[in-house]
Amino acid sequence: MIALSLAEIATIIGGELRPVGDDTADTVVDGVVDTDSRTMEPGSIFVAKPGAETDGHRFVGAAVDAGAVLAIVEHPVDEPVTQIVVSDTIAALADLAREVVARVRRHGDLRVVGITGSNGKTTTKNFLARVLEAEGETVAPVRSYNNEVGAPVTMLRVTENTRFLVSEFGAAGPGSIARLAGLVEPDVVVVLMVGMAHAGGFGGIEGTAKAKAELVAAARPDGTAVLGIDDARVAAMRELAVARGMRVVGFGQSQDADVRAHDVEVSAAGTRCIVDVAGETIPLNLQVLGAHHVGNALAAIAAAGVLGVPTADAVARLRTVEIAERWRMQPLGNDRVRIINDAYNASPDSMAAALRTLAQITGPQERTVAVLGAMTELGESAGEEHDRIGLLAVRLNIRRIVVVGPEARRLYLAAVGEGSWDSEAVHLPDQDAAFEYLRTELRDGDRVLVKSSNSVGLRHLGDRLGELFS
Repeated sequence: MIALSLAEIATIIGGELRPVGDDTADTVVDGVVDTDSRTMEPGSIFVAKPGAETDGHRFVGAAVDAGAVLAIVEHPVDEPVTQIVVSDTIAALADLAREVVARVRRHGDLRVVGITGSNGKTTTKNFLARVLEAEGETVAPVRSYNNEVGAPVTMLRVTENTRFLVSEFGAAGPGSIARLAGLVEPDVVVVLMVGMAHAGGFGGIEGTAKAKAELVAAARPDGTAVLGIDDARVAAMRELAVARGMRVVGFGQSQDADVRAHDVEVSAAGTRCIVDVAGETIPLNLQVLGAHHVGNALAAIAAAGVLGVPTADAVARLRTVEIAERWRMQPLGNDRVRIINDAYNASPDSMAAALRTLAQITGPQERTVAVLGAMTELGESAGEEHDRIGLLAVRLNIRRIVVVGPEARRLYLAAVGEGSWDSEAVHLPDQDAAFEYLRTELRDGDRVLVKSSNSVGLRHLGDRLGELFS
């Protein structure tokens, strides 16, 4: 964080300063700001976040032991550290992030990019950060820090020398993207696609589309909207952007995309395509598996282009990205049994894309194995969407369909109903049972996909299988 006095911080967040020891209102702090006491280091600022299962106030002491010099709390804590008492620590975190980014904007050349979409946010964020970090100091979220805590914590990592802030915005509900993006008013906004992920919380896919469009509405009026025009709902956001006076850059495989990909090929070695920008064609070789990552790469190239990065430079830097993120199409195992651990999250769209990738990268003498868990937060469409994935797995000729957990049983029944019987499809109660089954079932030449929503936890099963066949 930029250097601020304790008095300045207290004023920004509307809190009561309670200094201890040698601290005064003029004492300056500039350390890491976080709600996790385990990330503290000398000079850090700890934000005590209340929670349903635990309370950050209980960990102020641990934060102090790790080096925290300031605690932002909702009630005084009996610990030897300066405290600022506020009514709402999460609101205080947001207020501090807003002011810090605004100050850096006023005194530096900071450009802010906001990214959203039902799928691909984290991959696109990582792609864009890799491209921009060669241009100057770049701050981007770790993992998927895209909620009411993670987004402000990331924003607070900017310094006077930061040139690019890449923010990822997830939608917890209507209005959440507007609130988070409103803290920084991005110069460039990227909307990837609108899918069924979390649709249950928005009343359906049209509600999801409205939530994603909040990012366009939160951008600076003189900014740029980078839109995935292969998705009709995203393409329709052009009207909102133009009405606000924004420039629009479309990406995708459509003929009228400003940043376009064609001749896409997927293999076990990665994903290839030709990128076409204003008539300039450049081959792109991604080490990341899956045709669905081409759109994420195009989004990064388009956003970087708006920020002044030549297409050739962006493409060259993307070639160096080895994996999208841990647990996202992450290759594990060995040449005999290859594991693709893609179980950080799952929606109908990402599940279908992962299954198609598995089919595409598996040779004629190799066997496809899909280890699938439930897709959560789909609301009333959950049953239908699990049916659809079960049917797709069979139609893609996946040779072994291993369904894990009671919530995914309908996927299994759909696969059996489509013709996957005689042990081609099995249903197992939990991860341990699945591991024991796969430990003896898997054989040389198998290509194994592990995929589920994060809350199901199959990513840990994927890690266990990766270790087993390492």
